[in-house]
Amino acid sequence: MDDIVSMGVPLEESVSMPSFLMTASGLGFIFLMTCMGAATVFFFRKSMPGKFQQIFLGFAAGVMIAASIWSLLIPAIEEAKARGMIGWIPAAIGFVLGIAFLMVLDHIIPHLHPFTDVPEGPVTKSKRTTLLIFAVTLHNIPEGMAVGLSFALAAQYSDPVMYSSAIALALGIGIQNFPEGAAISLPLRQEGLSARKSFGLGCLSGAVEPVFGLITVLLASLIAPLMPWLLSFAAGAMLYVVVEELIPEAHLGEHTHSGTLGVMAGFLVMMILDVALG
Repeated sequence: MDDIVSMGVPLEESVSMPSFLMTASGLGFIFLMTCMGAATVFFFRKSMPGKFQQIFLGFAAGVMIAASIWSLLIPAIEEAKARGMIGWIPAAIGFVLGIAFLMVLDHIIPHLHPFTDVPEGPVTKSKRTTLLIFAVTLHNIPEGMAVGLSFALAAQYSDPVMYSSAIALALGIGIQNFPEGAAISLPLRQEGLSARKSFGLGCLSGAVEPVFGLITVLLASLIAPLMPWLLSFAAGAMLYVVVEELIPEAHLGEHTHSGTLGVMAGFLVMMILDVALG
């Protein structure tokens, strides 16, 4: 990245059609994987076995940890250095702001995490099904931003290596979206909804990802100077979700190594994808 800047290659003023189509494909993939995960409601009548829940949630956590480091924080530091800044400063500030953003949303939006019975946020008369959808939607906001920012950064430099890294991130997020889709549709089924309606709402909960991702890419030329902060912002928000919710939920119930091994597997898969494709 430093070489690109030093050679005087200008950033793209707008997103080209090929870049937009590539981004749309990546965002479409992560949405498709959410729907595929939600489709598990047709194979499990009421709930998924506890061990599978632990593995899936742990795997999602591992993917998000690795993606936060390799696909967001490291690029944020490199982008800051390329712009003549001290690399760790915008990365640290953006990281803290991302955490604060999710903490604020946690307090102002009523929601209920899957596999738990205690609602969080303001007291509300909303149905449990509504609170479950709100919870997963909160998770998906930083994920959609992360994928969109990664493609936006690649579009600014027209760099094939950066596009490969963005694709790796989309693949990783897409893989972990499978258990997230199941994590919303199966509890909805337990609440008494039909399998078809649970599937539809499970898909809908993932729609926020492509929406936020496309908005990010379309605003790429305007947010270019803020890219180091925004990348680390997405990393902070994602890690907040991991530590606050995914890892604890992966270890609910009887103590086993399933959740822990799921985290390790997810981290390994995302690390390999990012290094191999990036």
